[in-house]
Amino acid sequence: MDIGAVTVLVIALIAVAFVFDLINGMHDAANSIATVVSTRVLRPHHAVMWAAFFNFAAYFIFEAHVANTIGRGIVSPQLIDNAVVFGALAGAITWNLITWWGGIPSSSSHALVGGIVGAGVTKAGFGAIVWQGLSKTIYAIALSPLTGFVLGIVLIVLTSWLLLRANPSLADGMFRKLQLVSSALYSLGHGSNDAQKTAGIIAVLLYSNGVYSEFVVPAWVIFSCYAVMGLGTLLGGWRIVHTMGSKITRLTPVQGACAETAGAITLFGATSLGIPVSTTHTITGAIVGVGSARRYSAVRWNVATGIVWAWIVTIPASGCLASLYYWLAASVF
Repeated sequence: MDIGAVTVLVIALIAVAFVFDLINGMHDAANSIATVVSTRVLRPHHAVMWAAFFNFAAYFIFEAHVANTIGRGIVSPQLIDNAVVFGALAGAITWNLITWWGGIPSSSSHALVGGIVGAGVTKAGFGAIVWQGLSKTIYAIALSPLTGFVLGIVLIVLTSWLLLRANPSLADGMFRKLQLVSSALYSLGHGSNDAQKTAGIIAVLLYSNGVYSEFVVPAWVIFSCYAVMGLGTLLGGWRIVHTMGSKITRLTPVQGACAETAGAITLFGATSLGIPVSTTHTITGAIVGVGSARRYSAVRWNVATGIVWAWIVTIPASGCLASLYYWLAASVF
């Protein structure tokens, strides 16, 4: 294949990666804004603008640890080619669109991980997997919602104790303002973890095509991914906002602030460690935590159970789709 053809193909695959990033932002907008919308602290369109701004602002705060994990810590970068990249992205995009249409808050992160694994294994067998990096992601499937759940309970119990003698209307007004802060913090965490995943895919694509002689995550790639994800969040995903914000449990401003803060703490820690966690899992765990702290029946456990099943099938489903797309791409590229 000549250089011109490679260049056109690389540009086309980068465009596909940006499509995934855009859909990721739309699909996961609910993670950042569901609580602040359901408590009526912000109107939906104001909420997505708020979240989109802080999604992008994360570019100036966090280093590219997660991008490095995605780019070279799931499947060996030496084995990744254009067909693997296309298969991974197309599989993840297809699964995201299916769950987005159904209003199911599945994980865009794990759809991408499943896509990378499915396409990589289809090309080179299970020896292609970097087990150390993949195992971190698998552990995080359980640990991120559990951490959000525990922190949500701790924060709501502590806050309730501190507000025991407070005037209810004054407390409600104060937490309506504080929820703007907690929503901003969660949006920073969301942007920092999710935008870097697409950046990692683009970085390994550039490396595999010889654009860079070693694996690096260029600043322009990170910047572009944050900007595209912010745009996706701005467009919003209203079906999933409804599921996350009101179907699992009814939230007050105090509960919303505690859930978002618990989620933000979890995401900040994961991003610092380079672990590509699911922002959907994290905020769902936190919402269930603050809801169950009030009383067990406050949580609609049938809805929560359905979400968990969506989590379980995401990686294998996107992996199977990616495998199919890989075979199609390998016959063309």
